[in-house]
Amino acid sequence: MNILIAGFQHETNTFAPSPADWAAFLRGDGFPAYSEGADMLHRFTGSSLPIGGFISEAQARGWALLPACWAGATPSAQVSDEAFERIAGAIVEAARQALAGPGLQAIYLDLHGAAVSFAHEDAEGELLKRLRALVGDQLPIVASLDLHANVSADMLQLADGLVAYRTYPHVDTEATGRLAAQLLERRLQAGQRLPMAWRRVPFLIPINAGCTLIEPAASLYAQLPEVDARQGTLSSIAMGFPAADIDCCGPCVWAYGEQAEAVVQQLWTALCQPPQRWRISLPEPLAAVQQALALAEHASAPVVIADTQDNPGAGGDSNTTGMLHALLQAGAGRRHPGQVALGLLYDPEAAAAAHRAGPGARLSLSLGRQVRTLPGQLSDPAVQAEVTVRALFEGSVRLLGPMMHGVHTRLGQVACLELDGVLIVVASGKCQMLDRELYRCVGVQPEAMKLLVNKSSVHFRADFTPIASHILVARAPGPMPADPASLPWTRLGAGVSAVIEGA
Repeated sequence: MNILIAGFQHETNTFAPSPADWAAFLRGDGFPAYSEGADMLHRFTGSSLPIGGFISEAQARGWALLPACWAGATPSAQVSDEAFERIAGAIVEAARQALAGPGLQAIYLDLHGAAVSFAHEDAEGELLKRLRALVGDQLPIVASLDLHANVSADMLQLADGLVAYRTYPHVDTEATGRLAAQLLERRLQAGQRLPMAWRRVPFLIPINAGCTLIEPAASLYAQLPEVDARQGTLSSIAMGFPAADIDCCGPCVWAYGEQAEAVVQQLWTALCQPPQRWRISLPEPLAAVQQALALAEHASAPVVIADTQDNPGAGGDSNTTGMLHALLQAGAGRRHPGQVALGLLYDPEAAAAAHRAGPGARLSLSLGRQVRTLPGQLSDPAVQAEVTVRALFEGSVRLLGPMMHGVHTRLGQVACLELDGVLIVVASGKCQMLDRELYRCVGVQPEAMKLLVNKSSVHFRADFTPIASHILVARAPGPMPADPASLPWTRLGAGVSAVIEGA
C-alpha cells in the first residue's frame, strides 16, 4: 500500500512583526531545514517529530512510503504567498505523480494547524482542498496537528482523521504521529469515514495557561486516554493559537468513533466549566527579577524566569530587552557574578561583532531591538553597553532534552557576552530556549546558574523543570501578549470571545 507523506509546520501570529518567507523554510532555524524526496525520508526516519512516529508505524505495517516534502519555519507573522505556493505545490505535485505512477492509497500530513498565509487565512484547509480536488473524496487523508492548532470546519470535513498533541511542552510529538497511523488503519479497515463530532470553545485560552504540567490543563488532558479506552474513540483537544486574527481561531474539541458525540460533549464541558480557571496573572519584569533573586538566596538550584511575551515560538523575534533591563536594574549580575544568564537573544549583528573580535575582547554593542508590540506601543529600547566576549560557537546544536530530542537546530553564529556579571547568549538564528544545549554550546552550564531568563513560554519547562528550584513567568513588553484580550481583534468567529467571562 502506497502512502504519500509530507509536512508543513508553521504557527502564525498575525500580530507579529516578521513574516515567514521562503528563505525561512529553507533555513528552518528552530525546525529542520526544508527537505524532499529520499532525503526527507532519511532525515525523519527514527526522529522524534510526528512524521518520525508515523514512519515507524507505517514501516511496521509494511506500508510503502512516498515522501513529498517537509517544510517548517519558526513561528512568525504570515507565511508569504511564495512560500505557501512552493510548499503546497510540491505536495500536490507529488500526489499527482503518485496517482499517475505507482498508485496511491492514502496521504499523511505532518501539520501544525495554525498556519496563515497572506492569501489564505486557513492555510492547512487550503492545502486539503487542493489535495481533495486532485484525489477525490474516497482516498483517505489523515494528519497530525499541534496542540495549538486553530482547527477549521474545512480541516475537519476535508480530512478523514486529525489527531493533536496531548502535551504542552510537546513531548508526545512522535507518539502523535503513531496515533495518526493508527487512525489511518482504523479508517482503512472501516472502508469508509469514521463517525466524527466536534465543537468549538467560546473563549480564547492564554498559551501559558495551557501547560499540561500544571492545572487546569493537566487533569483535562490526563483523562483523554481513559475516555478513549472506555468509549472506543480517538479524541483530541486543541487549545488553539490565540494570536491569529482569523475566523477559526480558538480551542476545539473533536473525536472519531461511534460515541464521538457523547465524548465531545463530555470533554467540552470539562474544558469550559468554569471558564475563569484559564485566566492568568503575571508580574512585571523588575518584580519578577526581585522575586527570583530573593528565592535564589536560599535555593540549591536555579530559579528560572520565562520571558513569555518575546517567545520566538509564538511569533516574537526573541530580541526585546525588557528582562535584560530588569536584570541590570536589580543588579542581578553583581549579586551573583557569572551565575545569571539570559538566552537566546536574537541579534545577528552583535553575534557577528563578537566573532570578529574574538574571545576575551571587550567591545561596545547595541543589544536587542525596540519593536512594536501592541498598536501605539513599543518594547524597551536596545541596551547600549560595553561587553566582554566569553565564548563563541557557530553551527547547529543537537537537542538532547525531551522536546525535539536529536533534532539539529541551526543557530549560525552564537556568542556568550558578559555585561555587569550577566551572561547573555546572543544568536544569529531564532529559536526559543527549549533545551539546555542552547546554553551549553557557548559554555553556560544551566545547572550552575543562580538565575536563568529564558525567552520561551512553556516549552522550556520540558528540559528546565528537572533542574529548577522555582519557575516564574514575567510579562515584559513583547509581540506575543500573554493575555489574548489585549490584542486588537477584528475577525474572531461568531460566538468566540478573547475575554474569559465568569466570576
